[in-house]
Amino acid sequence: MNEIPAEPLELQSASPVVPMYFNRELSWLFFNTRVLEEAQNEAVPLLERLRFLSISAGNLDEFYMVRVAGLRTQILAGMTDPSSDGYTPKQQLDKITKSVRKITDAQKDIWESIRKSLGEENIKVKSISELTGPELDHLKNLYENEILPVLSPMAVDPAHPFPFVRNLGSGLVLSLQKKNQTEPLHAIIPIPQHVPRFIHLSSTKKTDVYVRMESALHRFAPELFPDFEVMDYGLFRVTRDSDIAVDEEAEDLVRHFEFLLKKRRRGGVIRLEVNADITPELLDFLVKGFECRDDDIQKSDTFLGMVALSDLISCKRPYLLFKPYKARFPERIRDYDGDCFAAIAAKDILVHHPYEEFDVVVQFLQQAALDPDVVAIKQTLYRTSDDSPIVKALIEAAERGKAVTALVELKARFDEESNIRWARDLERAGAHVVYGFVGYKTHAKVSLAVRRENRTLRTYTHLGTGNYHAQNAKIYTDLALFTADPDIGSDAGMLFNYVTSYSRPRSMNKLVIAPLGLKEEILSLIADEIQCVKDGKPGHIWAKMNALVDTVIVDKLYEASQAGVQIDLVVRGICCLRPGVPGLSDNIRVKSIVGRFLEHSRIACFGNGAALPNPDAKIFISSADWMPRNLNRRVETLVPVEAVTVRRQVMNQIMIANLNDETNSWDLLPSGKYVRVTCASPAVPFSAHAYFMENPSLSGRGKSLKYSAPKELDVQFRTIRTETA
Repeated sequence: MNEIPAEPLELQSASPVVPMYFNRELSWLFFNTRVLEEAQNEAVPLLERLRFLSISAGNLDEFYMVRVAGLRTQILAGMTDPSSDGYTPKQQLDKITKSVRKITDAQKDIWESIRKSLGEENIKVKSISELTGPELDHLKNLYENEILPVLSPMAVDPAHPFPFVRNLGSGLVLSLQKKNQTEPLHAIIPIPQHVPRFIHLSSTKKTDVYVRMESALHRFAPELFPDFEVMDYGLFRVTRDSDIAVDEEAEDLVRHFEFLLKKRRRGGVIRLEVNADITPELLDFLVKGFECRDDDIQKSDTFLGMVALSDLISCKRPYLLFKPYKARFPERIRDYDGDCFAAIAAKDILVHHPYEEFDVVVQFLQQAALDPDVVAIKQTLYRTSDDSPIVKALIEAAERGKAVTALVELKARFDEESNIRWARDLERAGAHVVYGFVGYKTHAKVSLAVRRENRTLRTYTHLGTGNYHAQNAKIYTDLALFTADPDIGSDAGMLFNYVTSYSRPRSMNKLVIAPLGLKEEILSLIADEIQCVKDGKPGHIWAKMNALVDTVIVDKLYEASQAGVQIDLVVRGICCLRPGVPGLSDNIRVKSIVGRFLEHSRIACFGNGAALPNPDAKIFISSADWMPRNLNRRVETLVPVEAVTVRRQVMNQIMIANLNDETNSWDLLPSGKYVRVTCASPAVPFSAHAYFMENPSLSGRGKSLKYSAPKELDVQFRTIRTETA
């Protein structure tokens, strides 16, 4: 098997001068390569490796739908201005094409290796020729009873136009010949949307047999066209432009989005995947039908649409999956007999998902909905699950006569339809639904309940780094702060008023929000660390995020490094900052963690005149990555962490564990290359994910816990390797 290229993409600029920034798009492809590496990692259980392979394919689909589509639009518009890294849109697209080819080649090799290993575990994906007689009979029965009724084979001729194929749709293309006719007839058999990509033919205690849907369609295609002979056939899959441009002058935003979503379904084809041995005649037919260009075509000699590999993951073989663990419920709330308000009133609580249950967030809102003393609930909704318990709690509260305000973001990409549906359900229940600003996405994660206590009103606030999505909370690492701090409650109320009524807050007590100063606050906090060094004190910054793109902040970090500030960054995905460059970023280290859980929490710690961790550090959690879109075009929050146990939890548990992780970590080198971290000693490599699964959080501990308090970790940073190492 060919290994993933050590340098699958070039991050150097077209200019001979080494650029200060890495390219955003290529950096993202590097992240997806790290995801793909996990599919090759033999320390990962087999079916989980299959899941990583599926995730890498799904990531690439979305990358084409949005990022590549955007570059194509720029090229068609004649844009030639280079981005901050020195690449023009055309140069970026050329490098993307080259890099994607390497990634898809690696995906093919990894799939063949995993398929072989699956066979050794008696999970067999067979071709038609490998099926036994009974398996063929079973396939025919399934085809006739469960597949044929939903098929829509389509001939294409002057009376039958080329059919529309949905985004990420796939199918067979056929060349048919009828007796006494010289011209062939073309036909398309779209693979139905709601059928499994892998047909399960047989299952025993020891063996499961599958066959791919397209293999079955090819096998029975002659029966669909009994008067014709099938001369040639091919496979195809289309990816469409899924970016949408919002008209800021639209009078009815909901109807405008419904129109845009219909338009997106028919977006232009930006990628046409076909089997490698497709005939030139059939390929030409597809290219004309989909109105593609040669640059849009990707040939593959493996099966198309690897995102469907997740269909093969089954819990029937739990030993091939990650060992299950039980998420904890904050014992502090149990100490108060499950009364969220009483527990929060006593002391702030920080919940660390997925190691601690998302149910605590649901319980908070359900209690607010049922509590007769709660008079108002306000909630942001950016993404949520299909059967959302959060929305159900809000509906219950509204039906009970409470003042419920739901700030629903229509511009949450690929969740627009479900958000429109939830908004209408909430409106029918009597909730006040607001869609936020047209020009800004509301990405902040805020929930508040106003409760009457002793003839006064008290606000209980939840502020998070992740969405109110029960399923995502099982795999995304996020933080959720519960507080009864009156200043934060007041600030959260002003945030809602700002979005619902354009009432710009004149001043806030503790929260900082984008686009009203969050970026400026980050720059100011970095500047404070620079001043500490100038005053002869240590300057130290720890930060964790999903993406670092904003060049103004990158420049400030470079300035801090040159001043002597020590900077340690955990950036899961895109990083445009180049660390470790002499004279520019000597004091900056960047690592990425890609493993069992998707790192999603955003944290920033500033030493405030002493090395981290220290009791006087300035600590924040945030909904915002350090990207222009988050800081300039979204409503976001930067939340100070003040409670002693919560501060220790963030610094002495979460950040140190992430910085010291050896199991799932990659170091970013000055060249742009990522190298996997190796264990610094013969001992078992330290895993942040394993540590959090095994140890309770500091702020959520309760009196009834029988096990000892979790060990707070020591700062033991590795020295980042040089290029030659």
